[in-house]
Amino acid sequence: MTTEPAYIDLLRSIATDPAARRLADDAAVLTIGKQSLVLTKDMLAQGVHFLPDDPPADVAWKLVAANVSDLAAKGATPLACLTGHTLSGDAAWDSAFVQGLGEALDHYGMLLIGGDTISAAAGAPRVLSLTAIGLPSVPVPPSRSGALASDGLFVTGTIGDGWAGLQLLQAGRTEPRSLISAYRRPQARIADGRALAQIAHAMMDVSDGLLIDAARMADASGLGVKIDLAKVPLSEDFVGAFAADQDAALSAATGGDDYQLLFAADGQAHLPVPAVRVGGFAEGSGLTISWNGMPVDLPAKLGWLHG
Repeated sequence: MTTEPAYIDLLRSIATDPAARRLADDAAVLTIGKQSLVLTKDMLAQGVHFLPDDPPADVAWKLVAANVSDLAAKGATPLACLTGHTLSGDAAWDSAFVQGLGEALDHYGMLLIGGDTISAAAGAPRVLSLTAIGLPSVPVPPSRSGALASDGLFVTGTIGDGWAGLQLLQAGRTEPRSLISAYRRPQARIADGRALAQIAHAMMDVSDGLLIDAARMADASGLGVKIDLAKVPLSEDFVGAFAADQDAALSAATGGDDYQLLFAADGQAHLPVPAVRVGGFAEGSGLTISWNGMPVDLPAKLGWLHG
């Protein structure tokens, strides 16, 4: 089976325009005359990104938020989108999905301007997609590849709440509601992204897991990165439902579905939004992790990876 990294490598041979950013970023940046657009596309598959019994309106919200989060990581403001929808014979589900889609688009101020539908056999897993278009707030939107060897690694918000919400739902639990909501209705950090684009040397959103996404940023920047798990910010509800020890922090850092912003910046810089320094970059390569400064072995999986 072709893995995600292997398939992206195949695509790189034909995605040669500078707008593609070597397919090593959250989004493309297409410049037409004096105007630049930020474009991104995310997909959700039933059983992979959402549970079969997740409310359709929540699935629509997550689809929009996942795409808008990629725009936020480039400091862009949502403008418009196109949708791709799998029709599977359940009219009530589709109707509720569209209602939720409209709610999410209104929330983020994004226009729906087109898309496509396909039919699938009754009961087949749904696959949904969105192509989002945004307007950048800076002349050159931050990429993953701009980190400097002296930079600190920072993250907004808290990490692990989306993973925690999934664990609770799979265990048949519906509390704490904040963790369930973090999984089903994540919030894209648009305002934070616009502010951070002014000072960040590199930026991306945390969708597949803090560790794997930090490793991707370091690799794209040609550097090594170190993370202290004890500094990973955890919410009160996460700690109450799980713990605040090394194992819990490692689960949070590899779980994904956070949609927070991960960025590289001067460690002495004044940050325009609240953020926590979880590590830093250095000459070299690869990811190393610790717990209160004591080395920790890397887990078998750093985060979510298709294939």
